[in-house]
Amino acid sequence: MFLFRPAATADGVANDNSTMFAVKFKATEKTIFNKALAEYIASSYAEPPEVYRDDLRVLDELREAATAALDGNPNVLKRNIRYYGQLAFILSKFPADVGISFTWYNSFTSDTEVSCQDLYFERASVLFNIGAAYSQLGCREGHSDMDSLNRAFNYFQQAAGTFGYLQRKIVGECRTQLTTDMSAYMLTALENLMLCQAQECVWHRSALSRMKDANIARIATHVAELYEQAMQSASQGSLAGTIPNGWVDHLKVKGLYFRAEAQQRKSMSCLASSQYGEEVARLQAAQEYCNQISELVSYDQRWSKLLRAAVLEMVKSQAELVGSNRTRAEHDNDVIYLDPVPAISSLPDISPYKLAESKTPEIIENPGKFLGGEELGPPLFKGLVPFVIHQAASLYEDRKDQLVSKDLITALDELTADCESVLNSLNMPHALEAIKKPIGLPPNILVGADEIRSDGGYIGIKRLLDSAIVSNTRANELLDAAEKALYDEAQEDQRVQQRVPKGGRQAKRIESAELTNKFRAEIAKYRDVINRARESDATIKAQVDMWSQFFSLLGSPRDEIERQVPSTTANPITDPHHSQIVGRLQQYMDEITLMKRERAKSTEKLKRVANEDDITPALNEEMQRLAALSATPILQFELHQFEDLFAQKLDKYMTWRKYIDEEREAQLELLDSIREANQAFLVARSNHPLLQQREKALSNLETAVKRYREASFNLHDGARFYVSLESELQKLKGGCLDFAMARHLDALEQLGLSHGETPTDLAQAPEQASNAAMQQPNLVWDPTMPLKYTTPK
Repeated sequence: MFLFRPAATADGVANDNSTMFAVKFKATEKTIFNKALAEYIASSYAEPPEVYRDDLRVLDELREAATAALDGNPNVLKRNIRYYGQLAFILSKFPADVGISFTWYNSFTSDTEVSCQDLYFERASVLFNIGAAYSQLGCREGHSDMDSLNRAFNYFQQAAGTFGYLQRKIVGECRTQLTTDMSAYMLTALENLMLCQAQECVWHRSALSRMKDANIARIATHVAELYEQAMQSASQGSLAGTIPNGWVDHLKVKGLYFRAEAQQRKSMSCLASSQYGEEVARLQAAQEYCNQISELVSYDQRWSKLLRAAVLEMVKSQAELVGSNRTRAEHDNDVIYLDPVPAISSLPDISPYKLAESKTPEIIENPGKFLGGEELGPPLFKGLVPFVIHQAASLYEDRKDQLVSKDLITALDELTADCESVLNSLNMPHALEAIKKPIGLPPNILVGADEIRSDGGYIGIKRLLDSAIVSNTRANELLDAAEKALYDEAQEDQRVQQRVPKGGRQAKRIESAELTNKFRAEIAKYRDVINRARESDATIKAQVDMWSQFFSLLGSPRDEIERQVPSTTANPITDPHHSQIVGRLQQYMDEITLMKRERAKSTEKLKRVANEDDITPALNEEMQRLAALSATPILQFELHQFEDLFAQKLDKYMTWRKYIDEEREAQLELLDSIREANQAFLVARSNHPLLQQREKALSNLETAVKRYREASFNLHDGARFYVSLESELQKLKGGCLDFAMARHLDALEQLGLSHGETPTDLAQAPEQASNAAMQQPNLVWDPTMPLKYTTPK
């Protein structure tokens, strides 16, 4: 008796007259490539999109043809393979997140969908449908002749190979969470199912060709093993909501069926070789498998409802055949042959005969070989530079930026910073300015004072600081309100769980702790943000308090600032030796100023060289060289292929390392000379206290200008931060209040009360609560107020 019948429903999935399963197609929403790809070509490739107008149109037509009017016929398979091949090619031209959103539904639960901007996800979904098409073609084949069985065998092997390739190679490249029909467990289960059905085709062929019973038994044994593996993979807990009803039951019954079939066929082989005792034992073993099936179906009526009629019919016929043969064999052996009957447990295992295997079609594994041919057509967007070239250019830019900005320019900036640090430690150039200009203020202090005065001085920055402290307090209050809403809801939930009677609907009400994890995690995150912001505000406040007198002075008129700075006009320095020391120190300072100016010019030149360094032409030349060595239009470039080119292009920046070493040596020598001259300068001015006071005053004022600018920048930045933070906290608070209100209404519903019948105390008896609710007026919930579940007095 054959188990495989050629029948299918309109959607291509085998119906109740079949004992095999086909996979349903994934459904999708309409998507247009044209606009997004045209914009990307114009912006990223700097080419007119009109050149690729036909390619854009053809790509949209390919998707429409591949995803519309899906059914199990060869044309659907061809259209999907053609679209898949072109997708594989354009992924070498465009990034996966090119800006096109794709929506695909779960094959088995159509109410579940995933939408994302990911070309890899689109390719994976199309490949799933290719596997589904192979499975449906296998189920549509007739099985009364060898040619049909051979075609079905190949289709199922290709379906298994496609699902396996999808699971091992394609899904891992997707950059989004997939529908569960493309999980690793589900794809493994589908691959195993297709292998079962391919091996089952082999069993059909062996029976049809009247192969020896011993070999048929071996083939049936492997069919049983494959069904058991498929059942194991389909029984994973994560597939509980995805695997179609009846599939696991089907796989279990089929596994038992073929175990019985293997023993039945082996018994026939024993009969032919006059092994009558073993024949009886084999039939007894087959009878046990049949009994297991019978017990499953009769014990649980669900099985008889979920299993297909054809499956129930085949196991019934098998049980009758095995029972009849066992009765005949036992009678003949007892009366005629008297051959000892071995125990079932002592019977030799039937070695499996494996013929089915996963076979991924070559056009799926290597579509590039078929581009330009009849199967896939000419490659689209052939003239565009592969996307890997853009990735290589981006990688080179990153490495160049690391070398130039992070290494070379940072080293030059550190040299300048070290120089400034040494000069500041020597109070240079303030000490010289105090002598050269014995009265008045240096230009940098005057400019800083004007800025501070225009900002409102100390009062202005104090106002900003107070505003930051108020904003931090307000943020804490919003967070407290959100937390209180969750706390009040949790308290009410406990009372509701206690009040609903046993066997009531309380089992359907999820506890608050399971629903508020996300809210509480958000609250904890923002609490940490607010605490760190408060610490930052405290640091700024300490700095403002420390420099408050200087900030107040710098906010005063210029003449008032000048009056506060000591002057040396009444006691000028006239010693010629002192003038000689000052002149030498000034010469060194002029040299250091010139060095820093030339270094700044060199830094700008280095930046200009880096900005003009475009590796794209060299990459294109390298691509053409590698393409000439490739045998397929789908250029499988890897970034490591351009490493030699990267090294060659970056080598020109090595001369700057020598320049930095020379600068470092020259600066060390010059700073040593300044330190030596400064020692003589300190000795010469030691008898002039007013000069030292003026130097210190000017240094403090310059430092105060820097501190004011730092505090002002941080406080203005903090103000923007608090505006954004308050907006986010308002949303979080609103979400918590909405959640609490929704749970409150659900609590009332479970207690059999309406919104206006909130009891005074949810812990009191239902009768008392009902009476109390009738005496109270309707209360309207105000989302700006915290939840309170007691009646106002």
